[in-house]
Amino acid sequence: MAQFLVDMPSIAVIGASRDRAKFGNKAVRAYSSAGWKVYPVNPREKEVEGIKCFSSVADLPEAPDFASFYVPPAVGLKVLDDVARKGIKKAFFNPGSESEEVVEKARRLGVQPLLTCSILALGKKPRDF
Repeated sequence: MAQFLVDMPSIAVIGASRDRAKFGNKAVRAYSSAGWKVYPVNPREKEVEGIKCFSSVADLPEAPDFASFYVPPAVGLKVLDDVARKGIKKAFFNPGSESEEVVEKARRLGVQPLLTCSILALGKKPRDF
């Protein structure tokens, strides 16, 4: 899958965190280090790893190629509407963010659910960040 992702240069990390131990931070660092344009999304953060953080997907200046969810399914269900409205067509549902309801809603909204760790899909290992 990593080869498939090479052509997709931008990603919204939903649930981005300043806490370097959290996967929402590791994803920001992994994608940034791979040269991707990263949009951290978290209403409680102003910046993550020196990158401006957006309070919602609706606030993003453009539609990234992917979204990567690092939030519980209940939060993901709410955010999915903004993801679809923004025009994001593919979303990673990392372990712990997925549920049948989330996957069904994503499909219903025209967002392709990718049920895997987005860091692994990049060809990297979370422990390296």
